[in-house]
Amino acid sequence: MKPRVTTLLTCLTLTFASQYALAKGPSGRQGPPPEAISACEGKSAGDSAQFEGRNGESVTGNCEEMDGQLILRPDSPPSRD
Repeated sequence: MKPRVTTLLTCLTLTFASQYALAKGPSGRQGPPPEAISACEGKSAGDSAQFEGRNGESVTGNCEEMDGQLILRPDSPPSRD
């Protein structure tokens, strides 16, 4: 291949790989935690719910539909420990 084409393909590959990594976030997980989904099982959109966070704290919020499933949207954003 010509050097310009090789350079272009390398840049595109690195760009797509970095975008994928950023979409997953710093923990490598994408989307809400499983606890946020299970907290809303059997509930309706708008219902309040809670679950125990990873540091033992109580996470409270309301169930909200996201991508066809109910998840708990916290009243306050989680801390990034």
